[in-house]
Amino acid sequence: MRLFHVSEEPDIARFVPRIPLRDDMDKSKGLVWAIDEDHLPNFFTPRECPRVTYHVGENTSAEDIERFFSSSCRWCVAIEHAWVERMRSTTLYIYEFNPANFVLQDACAGNYVSEKTEIPIGITRIDDLFGALIERGIEVRLINNLWILRDAVVASSLNYSICDMWNAQPREGETP
Repeated sequence: MRLFHVSEEPDIARFVPRIPLRDDMDKSKGLVWAIDEDHLPNFFTPRECPRVTYHVGENTSAEDIERFFSSSCRWCVAIEHAWVERMRSTTLYIYEFNPANFVLQDACAGNYVSEKTEIPIGITRIDDLFGALIERGIEVRLINNLWILRDAVVASSLNYSICDMWNAQPREGETP
C-alpha cells in the first residue's frame, strides 16, 4: 500500500500531527492525514477547492452508473466553473509516506491517519491538474453549482468524497 499527502507547499520536511478541526473527530490527539493511491486523484485540485468526487463501488447500482457517468470512466471529480483558472495555475506536490504508522480512518474515502510525526519518503510535482486527472482515467465535470450534484450523489449507491463545500457557490435560491 502507498500513502500520500497533497499540498501546494513544495518543501515540507516533516508532517507534525495536528488537532482535527472537524467537530465529529476526537480533539484530544493530533493526526497526520494521508490518502491511499486509489483515492489520490480526489485531491488533484487547489487547496480549499469545493468538489464532489464519486466512483463506482461494489454496491453501486447499474442505474446509478447510467445516471452519473457519461463515458466509460467510473470515477469523477466535479468542480465549479469558478475554480477552473485556479486549477490551471496551481502546482501540487504529492508527498509519499512510509505506511507503517498509519491506520485506516475511512475506507470509502481512502483516508489514513498517523499519530506520529511523519517524514516524506518521496515527492512528486504536478503542474497540470486537469492532465493528471485525465491521465488517470478520471472524468472531470465542470458545473456552475455543486449542491444539486452533491445531494444526488449522497442519495445514490455510489462511493463518494465531498470536500470544502463551504467554498462552493450558495445553493440555488440561497444568499451567501
